[in-house]
Amino acid sequence: MTYREAIRSALRDAILGDPRVFLMGEDVGRYGGAFAVSRGLLEELGPEKIIDTPLMESTFLGAGIGAALNGMRPIVEIMTINFSMLAMDQILNNAAALRFMSGGQLNVPLVVRMASGGGRQLGAQHSHSLEGWYAHIPGISVLTPATVEDARGMLLAAVQEPDPVFIFEHATLYPMEAEVDETSGPADIRKAAVRREGTHVTLITYSASLWKALAAADQLAEKGIEAEVIDLRVLRPLDSETFLNSVAKTHGAVIIDEAWRTGSFAAEVSAQIMENAFDYLDWPVQRVCSAEVPAPYAKHMEDASLPQTEDIVAIVEENLL
Repeated sequence: MTYREAIRSALRDAILGDPRVFLMGEDVGRYGGAFAVSRGLLEELGPEKIIDTPLMESTFLGAGIGAALNGMRPIVEIMTINFSMLAMDQILNNAAALRFMSGGQLNVPLVVRMASGGGRQLGAQHSHSLEGWYAHIPGISVLTPATVEDARGMLLAAVQEPDPVFIFEHATLYPMEAEVDETSGPADIRKAAVRREGTHVTLITYSASLWKALAAADQLAEKGIEAEVIDLRVLRPLDSETFLNSVAKTHGAVIIDEAWRTGSFAAEVSAQIMENAFDYLDWPVQRVCSAEVPAPYAKHMEDASLPQTEDIVAIVEENLL
């Protein structure tokens, strides 16, 4: 199945498996979702379970918070991550804070899904990777599924959580295909994954950049460099142990992050390596991030602004060869 079909499968199973679960968002019903993720679910599950909302992110996310506070388990879809800024007051001041501010009396079992990332020629209002902004916020979990299997399993796990979970789906992944067991249950949403074993350098990344890192590892292997590839999967709570153990083995680290370099999540990972694995490093931690410009529309400019496989290969070679 495709990545989008895996999410649709998880949505169907979550809604049928728990009467408290429903989906709400812009165009999720009759249109079938901006990325066709919920296509057919309105006809199958009905308008009480698949709810179209106005184009008012703060309002419908606030409604989701209210539903969660009253015993429901809503899944809210925001069309793209850029538009989620319109709901940041609800996210930061309500969803993430209510358990703490109520002394544990209130919890918000809310799941928020949104598309992120560039590479689709949609310009600066639809193409950014702002997951690191969310990972900065205590009180929520931040998931970044990079595989078809994780797209399904992470959503199934998220709807069982007692506190808000934000899932960032890189939009270039929706057509990706893989074999998935539709009877499989929730995924582990606390651990990173070693996607490729290696001994010479650790490539640390998440979301769609995983596939660029794996392609870079293949190219490096042809030159005798065995790269270990870590898929962070979860940005909050961050599984630091997995990448620190890898760096201790390989003695080098390159972090690939589609966000802008300044203040990026890659900077947090780099700092943790410097704080906890400095003595293992043979060379400074390196980062491959997006150019510090609003996402260009023209394809050649957008491609140049994003981390690419050749950028990863070049920075490893620069430090190892």
